[in-house]
Amino acid sequence: MSDRLKNKNIIITGASGGIGASMAALCAERGANLVLLARSHEKLLAMKKDLESRFHVNVDIHKLDVSNTDEIQSVFSKVLEGLGRVDVLVNNAGYGIFREAHDAKIEDIKGMFAVNVVGLMTCTSMVLPMMRRQGSGHIINIASQAGKIATPKSSVYSATKHAVLGYTNSLRMELSDQRIFVTAINPGPIETNFFTIADEKGTYVKNVKKFMLKPEYVAKKIVDAMLTPTREINLPRWMNAGSVVYALFPGLFERLGKDMFNKK
Repeated sequence: MSDRLKNKNIIITGASGGIGASMAALCAERGANLVLLARSHEKLLAMKKDLESRFHVNVDIHKLDVSNTDEIQSVFSKVLEGLGRVDVLVNNAGYGIFREAHDAKIEDIKGMFAVNVVGLMTCTSMVLPMMRRQGSGHIINIASQAGKIATPKSSVYSATKHAVLGYTNSLRMELSDQRIFVTAINPGPIETNFFTIADEKGTYVKNVKKFMLKPEYVAKKIVDAMLTPTREINLPRWMNAGSVVYALFPGLFERLGKDMFNKK
């Protein structure tokens, strides 16, 4: 096992479950000190006790709603002052609601953009000055294959992930001379509680169950890439091949994929 993360300071948003919790455990196992951020303080407290007892690393926890930019600024200011340096930020917090555009509620549209886009950008803006001063760091943004291929019933969610990819790609170029790595993670559907909210009827999960990724698998791919100049991680690979075909032949792809896309 690589000791690249030993004694490094890693911040993870949306850390209380899913791939966030899996990443936290893997990072702790590799000797990293953690700052875990999420809305559920109780879940974070349980994780802190477990990880500190098992791996003897420092685990700092803070309750944070990533849709609240004032709260982000307050929490991150406190965190950064305590850390002195930050090596990796994983922008993992995010959610989706699958509805056709005419059924999308304005509050849900605002909510998804507040967390998935504005919150992610705000968290990033808080760590960038420190990373630039120290001349190193790694920003990892959890995007989605939905940021490459838009499908019916995910117009708003897909729009937020397109925004995340645009921001990530621009940021990577801005920081290319600063020794700060920027990575986009584009997974397909993952077996997490994401779909409890996103897929109220359970139709989508039923149709893609056999293709769903295990959170532990995705987390390991991400943690293995930490502090390396990895541009993107696309999971599963065959799904990313679809995005390449889509970019080259969008009209044909939409026609041929219509029946499959409408299974949501």
